[in-house]
Amino acid sequence: MNGPETLSILRHELVQQLLRHEPPVPDPLDISPWLAMALLQKAIRRGHGQFALQAAATLLQQSQERFWRRACSIAFEDVGIADCDTISLVTASLAGKSFRAKIGGEWSVASYLVERMCNAQKCRSADDLLMTAERHPAFEKTRLSLTFATIPELLAFVRSDAALPKRALALWYALGTDRCPSPQLRTRKGSPQTVFDDLCEAGHPHTLVEIAREGFRRTGQVLCPLVVLLASLKPEQATLIEDDDFPPETMCGPMPGWAMDVYSREGQRALRRFLGRNCDAARWVRRHIPPAQRIKFLGDILFAVEGGLLRNHYRWPLADELRRLWEIESQGPYCPNATEIISLLRNDIALLNEERQNV
Repeated sequence: MNGPETLSILRHELVQQLLRHEPPVPDPLDISPWLAMALLQKAIRRGHGQFALQAAATLLQQSQERFWRRACSIAFEDVGIADCDTISLVTASLAGKSFRAKIGGEWSVASYLVERMCNAQKCRSADDLLMTAERHPAFEKTRLSLTFATIPELLAFVRSDAALPKRALALWYALGTDRCPSPQLRTRKGSPQTVFDDLCEAGHPHTLVEIAREGFRRTGQVLCPLVVLLASLKPEQATLIEDDDFPPETMCGPMPGWAMDVYSREGQRALRRFLGRNCDAARWVRRHIPPAQRIKFLGDILFAVEGGLLRNHYRWPLADELRRLWEIESQGPYCPNATEIISLLRNDIALLNEERQNV
């Protein structure tokens, strides 16, 4: 089955699902698009439908294209291999404004997909794999050596039995780090079409490969083909499906504090104020991390403590190990083991929430 035929079938399935969907009344918030994007993604991770729908309405009001690009990223990053049907329907919705207008309009399609992602089982293994490959110190030599490999050599490496993060790096270089840049990887051209064709020839499910191909075409994110790699390793059943242990939350005006992360100005201001406080987590960061790197570092630790947590978490051994490699062992040369600072920040989260309210 080729790509256009696959997408046509999925668009038909999306239409059938929308016939049974009654969209709620949109309720946008008076917040910046950066806060709205953070709120949308984190609310979906937490299965918090009300906040997710408010964020979606806000983004559609401000920038429809920004919403659809973020929705596709969330599907591959946060739903992942736990629910490939949901990924497929989100990707199918990206056919354009005229297509969405014919099947109910922007809000009808968006609200259905947001609710579906909120309720779906979720697995962040693709993003954990990407971050481990990009930043774990054990793969520094691989990040350098694969720079100079040819496309056929890289694809042969992807098919090999090498460690999964090394295979992910080979796939990333084959896609091209000019299109998918990283400060940890040297810039070189790739061949995305050749990569996805090879994934089909390697025996990965063609439907999923075509969904990933379309997702990559729309977003340019390495996460899309990484989901294909992980799907071939996924067990038939999850080891466990459970909610992560969420720290206490506080409302900051119309939105929860956990939406204020390092990727918004408001979130950065709160982190900067927090670093000046006399508490264990702030003192640890001031003692170990150079001043210029503290905000970014603390933002990454906050993601482990709060931002990346999932409700309805589809857990399996490989995914748990990738999460550990990223969160504990990939936080940079000044923090070879993040266990202590993660614990300290979790204990001090109420103080960070105070700064979020002040901001």
